[in-house]
Amino acid sequence: MEARVGDRIVVRSTHQGEPDRTGRVLEVRGQGGAPPYVVQWDADGHTGVFYPAGTCAVVPEPAEA
Repeated sequence: MEARVGDRIVVRSTHQGEPDRTGRVLEVRGQGGAPPYVVQWDADGHTGVFYPAGTCAVVPEPAEA
């Protein structure tokens, strides 16, 4: 998995009826876009170090025109 600052992280719920968890990458601590990432989570604004697992995806930040 690779991410850049500004990309979105989406963690898919593994429980029915539970919403996905989403946040924005604030910092990339690994080499070449590798984890861990510092993410600010949308639900409560909490910021923390995140190590992705199998249920997560990176949504690239849209390129500016």
